[in-house]
Amino acid sequence: MDIVSLSSPSPIPRLYLCHQEARFLSGSSSTLLCSPRAITTYKYPILRTPHISSQSSLLGIPQKQRNAPWVPLCSKMEFCGPNYSFVQNKFLRDVVVRSELTAAGSAGDDFSIPELKIESKVRGAGFYAVTSFAAIFLFVLMVVGHPYVLLVDPYRRKFQHFIAKVWAKLTVAPFFKIDFVGLENLPPPDTPAVYVSNHQSFLDIYTLLTLGRSFKFISKTAIFLYPIIGWAMFILGVIPLKRMDSRSQMECLKRCMDLIKKGASVFFFPEGTRSKDGKLGTFKKGAFSIAAKTNAPVVPITLIGTGQIMPPGWEGIVNPGSVKVVIHKPIDGNNAEMLCKEARKAIASVLTET
Repeated sequence: MDIVSLSSPSPIPRLYLCHQEARFLSGSSSTLLCSPRAITTYKYPILRTPHISSQSSLLGIPQKQRNAPWVPLCSKMEFCGPNYSFVQNKFLRDVVVRSELTAAGSAGDDFSIPELKIESKVRGAGFYAVTSFAAIFLFVLMVVGHPYVLLVDPYRRKFQHFIAKVWAKLTVAPFFKIDFVGLENLPPPDTPAVYVSNHQSFLDIYTLLTLGRSFKFISKTAIFLYPIIGWAMFILGVIPLKRMDSRSQMECLKRCMDLIKKGASVFFFPEGTRSKDGKLGTFKKGAFSIAAKTNAPVVPITLIGTGQIMPPGWEGIVNPGSVKVVIHKPIDGNNAEMLCKEARKAIASVLTET
């Protein structure tokens, strides 16, 4: 196989081929060990192999350069770049050059884009069928018991959270297993606390509901309009929030502090949104300010595996796998900055081990 040198004013990945060998380089420049006459500039990647050398004029390769001496570059196939490097000991038979977007889109991601296998699609359809079927019947129980709950337990709403726990367990049981570590670190059910966790997937809510603690989540107001699920959230006492609305944020924080003072617990995802690559993001301090002002303990929780089963942006599939939930020891204090750093450190300590 002959060598073809590819370059472009734009940072399009360039492919250099040598005798049954290849090197993929990303960046704006590189150096080749070959004849100066072999260096040719092309706007788009071009491949030339022995079986199409007779048609090389159609590829835009001048006759003079086609006959230039070529120097082998490597002895193995290597993929090199700023974010990854691996060597594959295998002769190159077919080379496929994909678009610049594909080549640069997912390098370094911990959550690799899953293959859309029929099995994952079927599991995804089954997941939503099970959760919808269970939600319809359990929601009726919520509605029937809601007047009584408002009379005897208007803040914690333990009965409603028990139904939510049953719903979550019925949904996830056929599809993945949850392993809990550190359950002894959970505060007593009647102790108000601020729970915080990393956020990887749509499945995080289902996983956390199986803990059986009656904490109040915070959710976007638009989700409350969803049939059954949104209505159940309202009955559970989930706290609405309008993103990018400072007034709504202040009302949310005040309501959280009021709930804690009245004996209920609240739950936050301090990152604010789901992680796209599995890495722990920056924590916002709202949850920790509430804990510092109310003297409530902060309970850090690490979720592992939900992002691989249902990655962000791929909510229609459910891959095989298992989930691990690690409950860390509660953190006490009246300094929001310190609580934030300690909670993030505890959650990150487990994530780095996986």
